[in-house]
Amino acid sequence: MPDVRLASPQGKWILLTTVLGSSMALLDSTVVNVALPHIGRDLGADLAALQWTVNAYMVTLAGLILLGGALGDRFGRRRIFVLGVLWFAAASLLCGLAPNAGVLIAARALQGVGGALLTPGSLALIQASFHADDRGRAVGLWSGFGGVGAAVGPFLGGWLVDGAGWRWVFLLNVPLALLCAPVALRHVPESSDQRAHTRFDVLGATLCAAALALLTYALIEARTASWAVALSAVAGAVAAVAFVAVERRGKDPMMPLDVFSSRQFTAVNIVTLCVYAAFGGFFFLAALQLQVVVGWSALAAGTALLPTTVLMLLLSARSGELAERLGPRLQLTAGPLLCAAGMVLMLRVGPDTSYLADVLPALLVLGLGMVTLVAPLTASVLAAVDTARAGLASGINNAAARAAGLVAVAALPLLTGMGEDAYRSAAAFDDAFGPAMLICAGVLVAGSVIAFTTVRRPAPDCPRPDCRTHGSVLTPPLEGDHLTPPTP
Repeated sequence: MPDVRLASPQGKWILLTTVLGSSMALLDSTVVNVALPHIGRDLGADLAALQWTVNAYMVTLAGLILLGGALGDRFGRRRIFVLGVLWFAAASLLCGLAPNAGVLIAARALQGVGGALLTPGSLALIQASFHADDRGRAVGLWSGFGGVGAAVGPFLGGWLVDGAGWRWVFLLNVPLALLCAPVALRHVPESSDQRAHTRFDVLGATLCAAALALLTYALIEARTASWAVALSAVAGAVAAVAFVAVERRGKDPMMPLDVFSSRQFTAVNIVTLCVYAAFGGFFFLAALQLQVVVGWSALAAGTALLPTTVLMLLLSARSGELAERLGPRLQLTAGPLLCAAGMVLMLRVGPDTSYLADVLPALLVLGLGMVTLVAPLTASVLAAVDTARAGLASGINNAAARAAGLVAVAALPLLTGMGEDAYRSAAAFDDAFGPAMLICAGVLVAGSVIAFTTVRRPAPDCPRPDCRTHGSVLTPPLEGDHLTPPTP
């Protein structure tokens, strides 16, 4: 049984290690969007390359995150976590030194592999190390400090981009890793799950990542209407079907399809796809709109987006408490509608925009909507499955959110008619930004309707989230097997 106490020196070192590791991935997910215009100008990249700069990372992360957690359980959580940290740092170094967009995109894909190893590992180390009496508080502190990192990300990223340059957005991960890895090796006890299977669903993970990559390519390059696009779309669809077949028939699938026999679990994941597709598209385009159209610096644009994360940090725990009293249905219905209203308010953001009159009201409404829906969304996912499968359910939900975001980043420029050089023209980008916000708002309204018609109050004895404070605007909190009641 884990016996490290939170107040002990070792407990503090473990908490520091896991916060540093998860913050590396969180920082990258929030700061890269702010750096995109500078990356494009410096490398001579078109809009498709900027989309791939975001999506190459998300493809490998979403496709491999469930496998990453299983590897930690089998081969040692500390070992896989440290491997992920070092892998992520090496890929970040390659990103920072990339001479062209092609190398940057390839390095971003490698970053996603490292993220898939370290992201589930950071939480797994806490649940495997701390005494049962301290585990909930340790998870709360880990989640809260990680949220602070997510909040600092856009500000820090903007400051780096305007000062030292966009390459330091990636190079910053190297010293963080050089601090994190030795601390983990020295102070974090190794742990594994003796029940873990010896077989790994490598084929399933490969097919999942391939399907996401091929379909994303087809969406990003669809404006060319080439044979390569058509073949990519067909191959992506075939890979997706093959993935489902492998997961259905495999002995040790990373995503057992019988978990979707719960109608509630399926419905809440559809809601997740709707809301996080809108969020992913919004934060990708909003960072560009504030710089390309409004004319703000990277620092100003990054700082402008902070209210959403700050509201999440301050109010997410209270939102979870409210959902426990009232049930999740009301908040999962109202939250997406508030977010949709915030995106409609973003239609006022254009040339000569005032932050206080135009941008801030939209972000406050959007942030309140996110606060309203994220906590009950996670609680509903966990409540829809058996307690023993709560960690799996959370992992699937987290991966679904990431996949939804990457599809949105790929599809929105296509749906709104953005050309390859749209981000270099304020007028062209502004013309497409409004329709994109309306599409995002429509997807959120659809999510609200689905939630209202499908979500029901969970049973009183269902598993409940430990991550009460959450700051990421692009993914729901990742829960783990610590939700299973400890063995007496």
